[in-house]
Amino acid sequence: MKFKYFIFLSTLFLASACVRHGHDLEPDQTKKGKLELKFDNVAGATNFALSTNYTNAVGETFKVDVFKYYISNLKLKTETGMVYTVPQDESYFLIDESNITSQKIQIQIPEGNYSEVTFMVGVDSLRNTMDISRRIGVLDTGAGGSGMYWSWNSGYIHFKMEGSSTASTAQNNAFMYHIGGFGGYSSGTANNTRLVTLLFGNDRAKVRADHDDSSVHILVDILNVFAGTSNISIATNATVMGTSLSSPAVSIANNYSRMFRFDHVHGH
Repeated sequence: MKFKYFIFLSTLFLASACVRHGHDLEPDQTKKGKLELKFDNVAGATNFALSTNYTNAVGETFKVDVFKYYISNLKLKTETGMVYTVPQDESYFLIDESNITSQKIQIQIPEGNYSEVTFMVGVDSLRNTMDISRRIGVLDTGAGGSGMYWSWNSGYIHFKMEGSSTASTAQNNAFMYHIGGFGGYSSGTANNTRLVTLLFGNDRAKVRADHDDSSVHILVDILNVFAGTSNISIATNATVMGTSLSSPAVSIANNYSRMFRFDHVHGH
């Protein structure tokens, strides 16, 4: 009798363990769970802070007062190769260093063990040319919007960095990088949107409907705005705003691939 009672308790314990650790169960792709993507802005090996002095790749000291960028067109891939594309209307986010809540993106995706993420830095041509009524939230183009739209140029600013540097010859030693351009509407421009794919290595973001504990930690290194495919000098490029193919904005956009890197997964 005691043996049967022991078996009963063991079975009950195992069942309760499965309930408590549902992220270890096989995923059910007919269900959705929550995944968080955390964008942590850094400067090399240190946490980034506004109005703090840093040194870029060409030895220029600078500080940043504004740092914002769009993340959009999210896709997640599981370890089995399934790719989930986040619906377009739910796939636009503005990361703002001055707004800590903006740095955590939360999305609903099918259950699965995810091994990589792909996203666009910037706003794609479709949304740039869509009817204004469908551009809401962080894509608001009005006076109450995010300050990330050129009304004079009819396009979004994908990436914005403003600050000062003793290397700048502009008034008050200011520098300003407003990177836009989606390929052009009525005439051709540079397309300065870029796709970034990050692999999670041996980590997996285990998404389950009954658990909210998977968070992918992504580091965004502001020093690599100035280094990567090309080194960018503030002395030479104090103000970058153009969308022509010869603009330094193209070189800055090309450096995005070095800016973003996977760090780790919480709750995997």
